[in-house]
Amino acid sequence: MQFRHNDFRVFSSLRRENMIIEVIQAGGLPENYNADLAKSVNHHDSERFGWQQVRILLDNSSAILEAGALQFMFGNIEMENRSGGVGGFAKKFVGSAVTGESASKPVYRGTGEIYLEPKRKDFTLIELAPGEEIIVDDGLFYCAENTVKVGVAKQGNASTALFGGEGLFQTKITASDSSYVVLELPVPEYELVRYELKGETLKVDGTFAVLRSSTVEFSVERSTKSLIGSASSGEGMLQTFRGHGEVWLAPTLPMRARPF
Repeated sequence: MQFRHNDFRVFSSLRRENMIIEVIQAGGLPENYNADLAKSVNHHDSERFGWQQVRILLDNSSAILEAGALQFMFGNIEMENRSGGVGGFAKKFVGSAVTGESASKPVYRGTGEIYLEPKRKDFTLIELAPGEEIIVDDGLFYCAENTVKVGVAKQGNASTALFGGEGLFQTKITASDSSYVVLELPVPEYELVRYELKGETLKVDGTFAVLRSSTVEFSVERSTKSLIGSASSGEGMLQTFRGHGEVWLAPTLPMRARPF
């Protein structure tokens, strides 16, 4: 199939023989663009809109999307919903209720172009190795090759869920093969801080850790060994990460969530 070559700005892309995933934005503003209108929507005529969009090009391949993410598609593509019978649906419903993720992830198969809903957010494209597993905050999963499984990760114990600020469950993404995944970020990608733990310990005062490898142990601990020491330090309980793997922090997330 001959894909369209529209005037897109490509922020990033991942390519396989039978699939391309791109983070794009429509081409530059036309010469006769109205400057007053540009200012009214909070940007200048020489600037681009502050949004991004994901485009997936399939060539006899398949992709899994977050439910409701599709904007339009072109070509010979069919959609199916993953379901596991009554028991499977019940498990998915519970997972959806506690994690905020949609109960089902539609799969799109065939040849053609898929355009996902544009958003005023940043997306990041990552590649998972066969068998690799990551745990992410609710709502980060956006789409992926159909070689991943999106499920639920349960916190290790009730105290971690209660004091960790992440709830009892998070979203778990598991790759059965080398897999491309698109995540919807809560902050611009350049504001992320990535740590590769090699047996070290990372302690965080807040809930701005957005991703971790499943090989990284997560717990919540007091900032000092005594309750009095924790109270006097002003830090209290800290999210604690140990082991080997990656942890992504979004230090500016609390500031962005704060009303001005």
